[in-house]
Amino acid sequence: MKFKYLNFNWRSHFQINSRTLITALCLTLTLTFVSVPGIDWAAAQEQRLRTLTVTGRGVESIPTTHIQVSLGVEVQGKTAAEVQQEAARRSSAVVELLRSRQVEKLETAGITLRPNYSYENNQQRLTGYIATNTVSFRINTQSAGTLLDDAVTAGATRIDGVSFVATESAIESARKQALKAATQDAQAQADAVLNALNLKRGEILSIQVNGAAPPIPLAPRPASLRAAEPATPVVGGEQQIEASVTLQIGY
Repeated sequence: MKFKYLNFNWRSHFQINSRTLITALCLTLTLTFVSVPGIDWAAAQEQRLRTLTVTGRGVESIPTTHIQVSLGVEVQGKTAAEVQQEAARRSSAVVELLRSRQVEKLETAGITLRPNYSYENNQQRLTGYIATNTVSFRINTQSAGTLLDDAVTAGATRIDGVSFVATESAIESARKQALKAATQDAQAQADAVLNALNLKRGEILSIQVNGAAPPIPLAPRPASLRAAEPATPVVGGEQQIEASVTLQIGY
């Protein structure tokens, strides 16, 4: 009987087993480090991502007590110098009147001088010039009608814009109230949704104020004025201040 001897390399076998053992130990240590007792990482991740986003709206209405006016003088004539001088004379008279009535925020809104053409048989012919001087100002609504009529008498020939506004202090106060109402509306919406789902509201994670800008109602824009009796009626209305607030809430 013949015996076969196996050539077994103990050194190679020991090196392979050592590497396997080291790899297994590293894997065990890693798993042990990640699996910290007492912390459910999956639940924590899910909890972190559970948010509700709501947008609330607030509106405050305040009376308009002032009128913002853009008032102009328009003059037509044969020469540029003649037209410009007449427009300057009439504008000075109008400005002097406005200052005597102590209007607010009086300033020049525009000055223009342009040629005036006529067209006959497809031909352009210069007929003269047109000059326009415009000023803007603010006055209380009760005095506006009489002032506009007096401005026409002083030389004004057109109104380029009219808007009714509240005082700046009233607008600022209404803006704060609108923001407060918008925040309360957002919270009420969140509570209604979460209560319906038997969930509890958590902390507020982010707040975004989307705006609180007042839209300005505009009156008609006539091209010219005529003095009339009785005084031109000017009636102000209400101005709405709107605000919106967006909340991101955890639950």
